[in-house]
Amino acid sequence: MAEIADNGGGGHDKGGKKRPKKGSTRIDMTPMVDLGFLLLTFFVMTTTFSKPKVMSLVYPPKTEEPIENPPKVNNGITFLLTKDKIYYYTGQFYGPGNKEGKPLTQLEETSFGPDGVRKLLAGLNSYVISNKKGLDQKYNAKSIDEKKYKDMLSKLQTDREALKVLIKTDDKATCENFVNLIDELEIAQVGVIAPVDLIVAELDLMKAKK
Repeated sequence: MAEIADNGGGGHDKGGKKRPKKGSTRIDMTPMVDLGFLLLTFFVMTTTFSKPKVMSLVYPPKTEEPIENPPKVNNGITFLLTKDKIYYYTGQFYGPGNKEGKPLTQLEETSFGPDGVRKLLAGLNSYVISNKKGLDQKYNAKSIDEKKYKDMLSKLQTDREALKVLIKTDDKATCENFVNLIDELEIAQVGVIAPVDLIVAELDLMKAKK
């Protein structure tokens, strides 16, 4: 509220004219401060804060004994990271002299370039990517709510036809390459990701490849 305080006046100047009274204006800011706090409280109570975005990783239990034979991999790809190289192989790993009599697994090299990891994952995980478009259309059309959308997407990413990824690193691999690979996997809608330890045969193949 504003108040006008009268400080007197009304005298005559030398010309004999009557001077108007002078007043000083004082503004009471208390109501404005109260309103400010009310607005601040309103915005704090109604604002939705950004939620941290995380990606779940499946970590297998640690074992004391070295792993000689890798687990069976269905519709999977294994990335082997070292200092400045990214190797991979698809399907099951077969080392030299394996019991199944299969040819030795051959490592392929890739990169984070336009024709590298992203293109590779887009082709291998096309089942999830194509079916996710249908879920997106239903969600945008309000046919399904957010919870059901996430549940259906999670189930889709863990289907038998969906791509599964194993990530293995040696002692020279960089954190930057690991994070970049995780980002590419998220873009490709890969739902099953498991960082696991290298086996001796895989490490030998990496050394021979380099």
